[in-house]
Amino acid sequence: MRHGGIYEEEIAGKAYDTALLLRFARYVAPYRLSVAIVILILPLVAACRLAQPWIIKLAIDNHIIPGKLDGLETVALGFLGILLAESLLSFLEVYLLQSVGQRVMSDMRSELYRHVMHLPVTWFDHVPTGSAVTRLTSDIEVLGEMFASGIITIIGDILLLIGIISVMLWMNLKLSLVTFSVLPVLLYVAYTFRRRMRQSFREVRARLGSLNAFLNECIAGISIIQIFNRERDEERRFSELNASYRDANTPVIFWDASLYAMVEALSSIAVALIIWYGGGELVKGALTFGVLVAFIQYIEKFFTPIRDLSAKYSVMQGAMAALERIFALLDTTSTPPPLHHREEQIPSSGGKTAEIGERSAPLIEFRDVSFSYQEGNDILSGFNLAVHRGERIAIVGESGGGKTTITRLLTRLYEIERGCILLQGKDIRELELTEVRRRVGVVLQDPCLFAGSIEFNICLGDEQARQRVRQAAAAVGADRFIERLPNGYQEEVRERGSNFSVGEKQLISFARAVAFEPEILILDEATASIDSASEQMIQEGIKGMMVGRTSLVIAHRLSTIRDADRIVTIHHGIKVEEGTHEELLRAAGIYSKLHQLQFGEM
Repeated sequence: MRHGGIYEEEIAGKAYDTALLLRFARYVAPYRLSVAIVILILPLVAACRLAQPWIIKLAIDNHIIPGKLDGLETVALGFLGILLAESLLSFLEVYLLQSVGQRVMSDMRSELYRHVMHLPVTWFDHVPTGSAVTRLTSDIEVLGEMFASGIITIIGDILLLIGIISVMLWMNLKLSLVTFSVLPVLLYVAYTFRRRMRQSFREVRARLGSLNAFLNECIAGISIIQIFNRERDEERRFSELNASYRDANTPVIFWDASLYAMVEALSSIAVALIIWYGGGELVKGALTFGVLVAFIQYIEKFFTPIRDLSAKYSVMQGAMAALERIFALLDTTSTPPPLHHREEQIPSSGGKTAEIGERSAPLIEFRDVSFSYQEGNDILSGFNLAVHRGERIAIVGESGGGKTTITRLLTRLYEIERGCILLQGKDIRELELTEVRRRVGVVLQDPCLFAGSIEFNICLGDEQARQRVRQAAAAVGADRFIERLPNGYQEEVRERGSNFSVGEKQLISFARAVAFEPEILILDEATASIDSASEQMIQEGIKGMMVGRTSLVIAHRLSTIRDADRIVTIHHGIKVEEGTHEELLRAAGIYSKLHQLQFGEM
């Protein structure tokens, strides 16, 4: 079954482990001292493990078999000391690795979050929220597991394997060669399984992102699902995605179990070879019993890291898939494209700004602006508009006509495709993005509140804005309901502001816009979701906001824009009318028809 749609994530192609790990090393570099200590500890741990079978061999051959108990206590104490040293060193190794792993994860998560915060809105239009959350959470956690139990400890495993091979060859060359006859098979199995497990892990990470995206959407829209009795349908869709994630894990489990079983089988075969060949040598007198016991212990220690390697390999493969996804996100450009046009290519206003009389240069000017969300389908086409300082401009028109697009382009949430927008005569693409947005305040149709206090929701943590919280709330009339609350401005806001009415949430949004003292104010359908009882309160708030500011008001309710200095009518992305309320009614154009439809004057 194919589980596609918007939840289907692209499975990455072949990755180069070396390149990924070298890039990952940049995040480890600040903690190189701790890593260096771990690397110094690893050979000491390997030495402790190598010494244990050798001490047992000495006890058997020099004391137990000959019956010489003198000195056996010293050997036993030496063995105990080696065990204690190994335990202490292992504790230090694990502690340092886990500590560094957590710091590296924290650094990467912070960098990834900062990057996501600066990504263009177009990226969020195409990537499900759950997928982005997966990269910031579970993908990062996989890297921590890789660091703590995989990438560094493999060095210790390699040192141990080299040490075991060296000691066994030194102790008895023939028995070693017989024992290691299984190694070519082991290497072939590991190589074959490596290639097959990579794609399986990519599938797992992608399916998890799809599942998280679906869950995020369902939880956000739970009221709609319940109102329309779509619970069973959503359960079915979830079951499909859940089954897809489960099925993606099946090959991983299969290859992991197969690799572990093959290593276990080869380990048993190696021990059998030692008993078969070593037993014969022991009978002939060519081998001591202590050497045979030591060989069996060494081969068990030899295959222990290889058995663990199957689990570590699973971790490493999952981490490689996660690194592919994380670095792909970090490589997504986070800055708007540079301004390509030259100054002389800025479209001329054609003298249109003079229509308003002999006034100063416009504060905002749209010149022949065209834009499309999808190629070949223009939302705005050759749009021109001049807004002078202190003016209140209303923009009306049918849904989908391009009204909201105008505000998105002015705030540079999207970049202009053709034409230009001037702010005090300067193309906004030549200005710093933060400077443009500092000068523009926006209030949307659906107020967005965050978990925290009312004060935080007004100032958003900005210390300068915090000093203006009460003044801003008073300016829009929000102080009247805030001061009646038990905790006033420190009243906690629940998720999505569920403990406030729509009107109260909108007033908080108004206060937020005022607290940041924007030069330009945009109201994008700010009263569309307000009930009639709250409308008067909201209108008073709007008047308080607009004092001393240049305003762009997008509205469906024509009753809210009668007092605008100018009303601009947009039809299919083209400005078709411009004038005062009375002028447009007399013109008997589109605005007049909209007015008649709303107020029943047909």
